[in-house]
Amino acid sequence: MRPLGGETRRFAEPAEPARRDPAPSRLAYRMDRLWLTPAFRVAVRVGVPFVLAISLAGGYLADDARRAGIAKSLAELRESVETRPEFMVKLMAVDGASAPVATAIRGMLPVTLPASSFRLDLEALRAEIEKVDAVASADIHIRKGGILQVTVTERQPVILWRTAAGLEMLDATGHRVATLLDRAARPDLPVIAGEGADLHVAEALTLLEAARPIHPRIRGLVRMGERRWDVVLDRDQRILLPEGDPVPAMQRIIALDQAEDMLGRDLTVVDLRNRNRPTIRIAADTEAELTSLETGVTGQ
Repeated sequence: MRPLGGETRRFAEPAEPARRDPAPSRLAYRMDRLWLTPAFRVAVRVGVPFVLAISLAGGYLADDARRAGIAKSLAELRESVETRPEFMVKLMAVDGASAPVATAIRGMLPVTLPASSFRLDLEALRAEIEKVDAVASADIHIRKGGILQVTVTERQPVILWRTAAGLEMLDATGHRVATLLDRAARPDLPVIAGEGADLHVAEALTLLEAARPIHPRIRGLVRMGERRWDVVLDRDQRILLPEGDPVPAMQRIIALDQAEDMLGRDLTVVDLRNRNRPTIRIAADTEAELTSLETGVTGQ
């Protein structure tokens, strides 16, 4: 197009854009390589938010009043949960125990009922109950209705152990059950005595079973030197049993007594400690009478 006035105008051609280098910058390259590192990604995605949260929490809890308020709120929340009716223990039931043992168990409860079940350490309470001499085992659980159920298996006394302090009732394992204040309260239980006798209750019971035919005459068993037994009978008679295999020796004495009425004679001691050479000791007055008879016969 020719402009008016006869002048010819040339339009400038558009400038060619500058060519951009496609290669990344050194910083961008390093950042891309760093982002491809798994540890760096974890640190950015997890570590940074975590540190930020800890910093904010630490700043918030730096105030003593805020910390006390939070602790009080948590305590109130816990108290409201623990004291809900479904978590309260109102009664305690003790089964399988005699009256004295049941009273002792009730006195061991660390809290006053009603109390929250969260405040009862059942395992610790069971361990304390089983420390009672008369208790062999105990089972504890919380029944429906807020009842603390304690089921006890008591030790059964089978023998009395006479010590310097008095009479102790023992079970079949030799474990102490209780102290007996009056022998007449348990006339059905046999008596053992001597140091270490409580450690050999099973053997004592076996001997007493073997001596059943003369049971009414037995006053007790005495452990001698913590090695062997003496059987004490009425009429000041005593049977000295060997250290090893005392039961067969006891059975032999019973057989002799049933055949010859040996224990019905004026004997004070039947010594079976030497199984190859048993000996007897007669009463002093009988010995004197025999001596006088022998003297009279000799004089004639």
